[in-house]
Amino acid sequence: MSLAVAIQMDPIETIDIDGDSTFVMALEAQRRGHALFHYLPTQLSYRQGRIVAKARPLEVRREKGNHCTLGSAEVLDLAGVDVVLMRQDPPFDLQYISATHLLDRVHPDTLVVNDPTSVRNAPEKLFVTHFQELMPPTLITYDAAEVKAFRAEHGDVIVKPLYGNGGAGIFHLRPEDPNLNSLLETLYAATREPLMVQKYLAAIREGDKRIIMVDGKPKGAVNRVPAKDETRANLHVGGRAEKATLTRRDHEICEAIGEALHRQGLIFVGIDVIGGYLTEINVTSPTGLQEIDRFDNVSLEADIWDVIETRHGETRTSLPV
Repeated sequence: MSLAVAIQMDPIETIDIDGDSTFVMALEAQRRGHALFHYLPTQLSYRQGRIVAKARPLEVRREKGNHCTLGSAEVLDLAGVDVVLMRQDPPFDLQYISATHLLDRVHPDTLVVNDPTSVRNAPEKLFVTHFQELMPPTLITYDAAEVKAFRAEHGDVIVKPLYGNGGAGIFHLRPEDPNLNSLLETLYAATREPLMVQKYLAAIREGDKRIIMVDGKPKGAVNRVPAKDETRANLHVGGRAEKATLTRRDHEICEAIGEALHRQGLIFVGIDVIGGYLTEINVTSPTGLQEIDRFDNVSLEADIWDVIETRHGETRTSLPV
């Protein structure tokens, strides 16, 4: 089976090939004989009923400083390709939402991974609220008085923008911290988003576990341990990756959410678990493949492509003749 695969992502020329999950997905697709094309989210267009992208043929290799070759740009009708990987980085903003609406026009005849409607309806910090029983105490609000009351109840809290990403804008406020009013004024001045406030989980010092789920099934995990002077465990802000195994509680969480992920066409998902609590369900370009691959000597990207190829075959079979 040879597929035409269009990858919607940020500039591939500047990625870290030792950490980028899209890169190993592209390597695996190429190994399987699939033809690759690359385009930026801003190169996606609606043209008289067709969804097109100004795309370039792509070849990839694990060679630092020379990891990709891009051909000449061509207008690619996405109805004529087999798979679109929606892999641009968050933030989940109007550009992201607009891209999901456009890709809705070709999915599922062209298989979009992840399902664009589900991506639009499942931003990570909101989707997780469908599983409230798995979460730490949580508040989502515009109301500063609600935030203050929540901290009065729970003491240590984490405050973050609802649509933030990569650890940006995350603050740990202890009970005695006098900066709450100033912080709220600053955040509300900088964004029109509501804030998410959660009880601080001291277990973050032992790590924030990223679990990769493929078509609703857990496939591996990596523990991300924050630096000594950090609350955030994100690897790009100094978190340290450690080998991790799935606990009984991890399996309970995965079992509780797995069917919903499968049903909604969320093939590649990364969930975050701290101290046995589910904190996020990442559906917009999740990461973690390479770290787990190295620790566990596996190929999670191969698992993802197995599902994509199967799902594509099922879609082809179900289309009218």
